[in-house]
Amino acid sequence: MDPLKGAMQVSGTGLALQSLRMRVISENMANAQVTPSKPGDDPYQRKYVSFASVLDRQSGITSVRLNDINHVKGEFRLINDPDNIAADENGMVKMPKVDMYTEMADMRETIRSYEANLNAIRQAREMITMAIGMMKG
Repeated sequence: MDPLKGAMQVSGTGLALQSLRMRVISENMANAQVTPSKPGDDPYQRKYVSFASVLDRQSGITSVRLNDINHVKGEFRLINDPDNIAADENGMVKMPKVDMYTEMADMRETIRSYEANLNAIRQAREMITMAIGMMKG
């Protein structure tokens, strides 16, 4: 496989995966204050995306793929809100354990990774364009 084409494919995969990660982080942020619908139910569980590297033996190119979208299970915040429909007999409501600062830091990292992949694609395209220009003469 052409190295430039391989670079574009790897970066394209990176763009798609970082886009997915942005959607998961956005979902976490959107559900940070959502309570369960009834007492005893669990609230939204924070999600995180994990990646794995993959070696294409034919081309020798290492890429990345989605490994899994996991839930952080069993971690909830308790707040005192006896008027909430999901309050237990003590007036406590289970809330998602979503830390907005962590989500914002993860989002910033994801955006930077997305931009790095986008820049790699741009540079590969420029190199291809230059090569075509040199061939024309």
